[in-house]
Amino acid sequence: MSDLNSNKKIVLTGGGTAGHVTPNIALIPHLQEAGFEISYIGSYDGIEKKLIADFDIPYYGIATGKFRRYLDIKNLTDPFRVIKGLAEARKYLKQIQPDVVFSKGGFVSVPVVRAAASLKIPCIIHESDMTPGLANKLCIPVAKRVCCNFPETYNMLPRDKAVLTGSPIREELTKGDKIAAFNLCGFSANKPVILVIGGSLGAASVNKAVREALPKLLKDFQIVHICGKDKIDNALQNMDGYVQFEYVKSELKDLFAMADIVISRAGANSICEILALRKPNLLIPLSASSSRGDQILNAKSFESQGFSMVIDDDLLTADLLTERVLELYFTRQTYIDAMSRSNQLGAIKTIMRLIKEEAAS
Repeated sequence: MSDLNSNKKIVLTGGGTAGHVTPNIALIPHLQEAGFEISYIGSYDGIEKKLIADFDIPYYGIATGKFRRYLDIKNLTDPFRVIKGLAEARKYLKQIQPDVVFSKGGFVSVPVVRAAASLKIPCIIHESDMTPGLANKLCIPVAKRVCCNFPETYNMLPRDKAVLTGSPIREELTKGDKIAAFNLCGFSANKPVILVIGGSLGAASVNKAVREALPKLLKDFQIVHICGKDKIDNALQNMDGYVQFEYVKSELKDLFAMADIVISRAGANSICEILALRKPNLLIPLSASSSRGDQILNAKSFESQGFSMVIDDDLLTADLLTERVLELYFTRQTYIDAMSRSNQLGAIKTIMRLIKEEAAS
């Protein structure tokens, strides 16, 4: 344990989706090793509370509201929730007295970062996507450092704050046991496996296309489908070679180890995990009509670097999916080679250095 940071305190924040939590989880063992006392501030009952529960870290829930760019009746009430969250965050930060705050984004992070800045607590924030989301845009003015994932993002940020770090990846993902996954799924080792990841909230269009393509895909592949909460299709539960999960935690590393190719949305953290594991992948980014378009930009960056094959969500059909999956499988080594040459790794080491610097200042 490092004497330099012994007895130093850090507050982690971020939530709303798993992508705003898993990079924090990746940092936890390294922060513990460096001697930091860790606390987490999230929403009352968001996915972050469930994910952090495994780590024996004090968790503080605050009110949070969403910042919308569109008309919604909640736009009238959510500002009051944000104000309440700001007051609660200030109360908890005064109680904890951290030396530094690290934020992974999501709307719960805004009151935490803003409250920390008002208390003169240095904040480091991380933006995974190509373009900063609204929550991080509200935090950038008061942050000391802004970490980013893509070279393109660096040029959009204040030059005195921007640091190109990549995204923290959970080390456990590199230690999967494929035999355990074969046993979990009841699969054979002599037929290739597709892992479908729809994200923590699921992906309706991907789920639909995969299920419609099953008669063709199952001729050549076995499929493990992480389909999201309440998205399991009970009519397909006993189909040979096809296994569904709402969500997986510790088993994910084993499923990755077993997978020959991955079908995924293009959330930044998900694709960085796929890159770190060198898994040939087919990305289906959320359409611009369903999001702010960040996944499309993420996918284009990975496609241009030769890391990924991409299908436009608006063009997605079972036939196109089947065609691209077969093409990806037979050219998979090309993608593995391109990912092996990537230098977008080593994020944890860089972020830990920044945290130590700010905590010591």
